Amino acid sequence: MSTPIVVLIGPPGAGKTTVGSLLAGLLGVDFLDTDTVVEERAGKPVADIFVSDGEQVFREMERAAVAQALTGHSGVLALGGGAVMDQRTQALLAGHRVVYLRTGFATAAHRTGLDTPRPLLAINPRATLKSLLEQRIPVYESLATITVPTDDRDAQEIADDLAAEIAASIAELEGEGVTAPADGAAAGPPAEGEPAAEGEPGAGPPADGGLSGAEPPR
Repeated sequence: MSTPIVVLIGPPGAGKTTVGSLLAGLLGVDFLDTDTVVEERAGKPVADIFVSDGEQVFREMERAAVAQALTGHSGVLALGGGAVMDQRTQALLAGHRVVYLRTGFATAAHRTGLDTPRPLLAINPRATLKSLLEQRIPVYESLATITVPTDDRDAQEIADDLAAEIAASIAELEGEGVTAPADGAAAGPPAEGEPAAEGEPGAGPPADGGLSGAEPPR
């Protein structure tokens, strides 16, 4: 059984996909986003699932995708913003290294772009986003083993800091004879001037560090 090196959680606009891809490249592992898994299985974008099938169908597909990834993916795993609201998913996350990418309302609103269509923000988007954050933040905080603020920070900087912390944590566990929470051992960030090569697993997007528009609210 494979388990993720790290699971990223956080609200819409936290940069889970952007940071996750960069982090996977630094650690030399694959990156997986459960929203992508759901879209591949459904054969359509998340927004279309919400419209044509409803949120309940999406959440059921999401829960199944998360459960499978937590026992079958050995790299960096990013969960959709609302995935953690499912109690069964919360239970499955116990014992995993869970990183909460903390993002304030103003930053989340800017990054998601409230002037564009979003599955959960079709009506009164600012009020809806505020309500989502109020509901979800206590859950993010309760599940997190590491909390990382993202406001006014570059995605590459966040990924660099996380890679160093995770590599050190894995090395410490291995030094104590404890099995790291993933099959593939993290190699840690590459030496300066040696970025992950394009096309390598988890190499991630171009290192422009942009977080804006990284992901729609779920």
